[in-house]
Amino acid sequence: MFTGIIEEVGRIRRIEQKGENRRITIEARRTPKELKSGDSVAVSGVCLTALAIRQNSFSADLAPETWIRTSFSRVKPEALVNLELPMRVDGRLGGHLVQGHVDGVGKLIAFEPIPESENWWLRIHIPDELDRYVVYKGSIAIEGIGLTVAKLDSRCCTVAIIPHTVEATNLKTLKPGDPVNLETDLIAKYVEKMMMARGEAVSKTITVKRLVREGF
Repeated sequence: MFTGIIEEVGRIRRIEQKGENRRITIEARRTPKELKSGDSVAVSGVCLTALAIRQNSFSADLAPETWIRTSFSRVKPEALVNLELPMRVDGRLGGHLVQGHVDGVGKLIAFEPIPESENWWLRIHIPDELDRYVVYKGSIAIEGIGLTVAKLDSRCCTVAIIPHTVEATNLKTLKPGDPVNLETDLIAKYVEKMMMARGEAVSKTITVKRLVREGF
C-alpha cells in the first residue's frame, strides 16, 4: 500500500527482454538503500518487485500484461519515473490510499502554467471505463502521484499542480499525447461492488457519480 507521495525520481537505465518479460533497471540515489530483494516499490504508480539491488540502482521484471496496460509502453532508457516505497503501518497517511494497481491508462492533454499563478493545470483524458470512478474533489493517482480532482469536463480531468510537485516528479518531462498511469479512488470501486451485490440495478449508465449526487 502506498500514499501517492513521491519520494524520489529515478531514471531508467536499461530495458532488457528476459523471455516473455522485460527487465527494467532504474538508477536512483536513495530508494535502493531501503530495498531488499523481493520488496515492493511503486514505479510511476505501478507496484513492482525489486530485484538485483545495487548501491544506486535496482531492477524489476514486467510481465507482458504490465507492459501493455501501463505507461511503461512509452518509456525508453533515460526516461524519468516516480518512486515511492510502501507506507509504514506506524506512520502518518499523508496522502491517500494507493494500491499500485493501475486501473487504466489516460492521455496527457496539456500541462500548462495557470495565468498569473505559480501553479500549473494538468489535464488528463480519462478512458471510458474509469470515468464513473472519478468525482469532483475526489482522489486520483496519476503516474503514482496522489492528486485531487479540481475540474471535470466530460472525460477531461483537471488537477492543480504546485511547483514542488513539478520539481519532485516526472511530470515536467511528459508531452501532450503521452500515456499516463491512472489509479482511481479505492472506495468508489467498493461502493459499486456493494451495490451490485445487493442486487440493485447498476448498469453502465448508472455511474458512481450519480449515486453520490443522489445521496447514497
